[in-house]
Amino acid sequence: MGVDLLNIARTGVLASQSQLGVTSNNITNVNTEGYHRQVAQQSALLPQQIGGNFYGTGTYVSDVKRIYNEFASRELRLGQSTLSHAETSHTKLTELDALFSQIGKAVPQGLNDLFSDLGNLVDQPDDLGIRGGVLNSAGQLANAINQIQSGLDGQMQYTNDQIEGVTKRINEISTELAHLNGELLKTGEDNMQLLDEQDRLLKELSGYVQINVIPQEGGVKSVMLGGSAMLVSGQEVMTVSLQDGDPFPQEPKLAVEVGGNPVAIDGTKVGGELGALFQYRDETLLPSMHEIGQLALGVADAFNEMQKQGLDLNGEVGSNIFNDINDPVASFGRVGAVSDNAGTAALSVEITDTAALNGTQYELSFTAPSTYELKDSRTGNVQNLTLSGTTLTGGDGFIINIDSGALADGDEFIIRPTAGAASGLKVEMTDPKGIAAGTGVSADENNAGDVEVQITSIDNRGAANFPVTGSELTFEINTATNQYQVYDADGNAVGGPTAYTPPSISAFGFTFEVTANGATTESFTFDLSIKPGDNSNALQMAKLNEAKLMNGGKSSFADVYETTKQNVGHKTKSAEVSMEAAEAVYLQAQARVESTSGVNLDEEAANLMRFQQSYQAAARIMTVSQQIFDSLITSAR
Repeated sequence: MGVDLLNIARTGVLASQSQLGVTSNNITNVNTEGYHRQVAQQSALLPQQIGGNFYGTGTYVSDVKRIYNEFASRELRLGQSTLSHAETSHTKLTELDALFSQIGKAVPQGLNDLFSDLGNLVDQPDDLGIRGGVLNSAGQLANAINQIQSGLDGQMQYTNDQIEGVTKRINEISTELAHLNGELLKTGEDNMQLLDEQDRLLKELSGYVQINVIPQEGGVKSVMLGGSAMLVSGQEVMTVSLQDGDPFPQEPKLAVEVGGNPVAIDGTKVGGELGALFQYRDETLLPSMHEIGQLALGVADAFNEMQKQGLDLNGEVGSNIFNDINDPVASFGRVGAVSDNAGTAALSVEITDTAALNGTQYELSFTAPSTYELKDSRTGNVQNLTLSGTTLTGGDGFIINIDSGALADGDEFIIRPTAGAASGLKVEMTDPKGIAAGTGVSADENNAGDVEVQITSIDNRGAANFPVTGSELTFEINTATNQYQVYDADGNAVGGPTAYTPPSISAFGFTFEVTANGATTESFTFDLSIKPGDNSNALQMAKLNEAKLMNGGKSSFADVYETTKQNVGHKTKSAEVSMEAAEAVYLQAQARVESTSGVNLDEEAANLMRFQQSYQAAARIMTVSQQIFDSLITSAR
């Protein structure tokens, strides 16, 4: 028995052929997404003993392996999740920044135009054309605020649609992964095509949410959504769903259905594209809406209150220019009751002081028998409210009315004082004569400012001693005794002292309200004659441009808008920096995976030549073996 050259050559040819096949497959899949480089492991056959010596018997391909590094792949998935989160955040914030910069520029322009026209009104208070211009500018400002709110509503709808689309794709991928797990249980982890497809799907899924992958036997992998919920367990799939927002249905929440029951998940914590969408919606878009609503309330309230301080061209107390801040349209959506409340209470929110509003939302909770806690969602500050009759007081510029029903222990409500204001803002006044450019009351220069008066109605201009120019009346009001003394233009007493029931005083054909801070005596002079050239109240309206009437006396109207715009701009810039950093980390992780599992064409080309030469050499051995065999046969004849 001798060395079997022909068989050795055959094994060499077959091994080289296998190596060429693996190398060729690597080369042709160089652009296949998710493909991992394969390597054929070649081993020597067992030797045979001849005459006390051991001679080799050839070679064989013992295994074909998929080059895979679990640690590098995990880092790549994490990098993909972080990058997708950063890219989505930057894209959404860029859209919002463009909305404020383009459509939103009409808001500060509208404010400028309105105050410019008010300046003209100060110069010519009886000009109906200028008065019409003021109303027109007020309408344009309201329209600008309506438009920015409409744009924000569009962003809300688009973002919700994106959330729905991503959620649907997550479920599709989860189903595919569960199916692959089933196939791998049948074929084992030697099926490298299935493993590559599994890895590709895991990488795609990590772009939508941050995942934890749990390897199991046979190549099977279970997947968790972050560390909070199982998405895929073997061949079982847990469906991700969107539930109507509670208490606001238009803000859907994320849930994972376990055993047919939805388990709520905080969408802002899931990472990836989905987490970025929830964060953008809940932490940027909604606060921007609330702040624009705050601006709308501030503008409407300030001008309407100024109207009440003056007289129009008809000699009447000024009526509202804008719709009332507490009318049903403006107050829509201010309260939401959590669905599992046991009580039957229906609540409404009434704005009492726009200066105290801060453009945030609150959580109201009731603990029996009489504890009402209001938590600021932005700062976390908690304040206790006081129940007076059916009204809860103590909020930041608002009160809460219990319109019907009763609260039960543990009931919760979401309070959004500025919700709906921007979309509901409109100009009610149609008659230019209704602008209250003049005023009918002036405070004595010696007043300390502890008492304020506001004319509420002109009841009878024909009443005796009705105050007109030259026949003004001065009211000396004592808030300690709730009495007033009236003097004519010459300083003579006109009856009295007279008692009144706070807050209203009605006398000499008109009515006004008194607001006092403590017990004191102050004087006010009334002249309610129709004075077309009077611009005193228009002058005060014009000063609203620079007045710090918002955020507790810290901000003007323009400041509120610019602050919101700047906050969006800062977040956009920050998101850009985060995106660049995430991209660098992702590229490093990708390079690490490529260096291990990727196909290097130069290396494969060298292997192709090497295995081609080994194939040719083995074939040459077969030729030599054949020649030796022929020579042996010839010599034997």
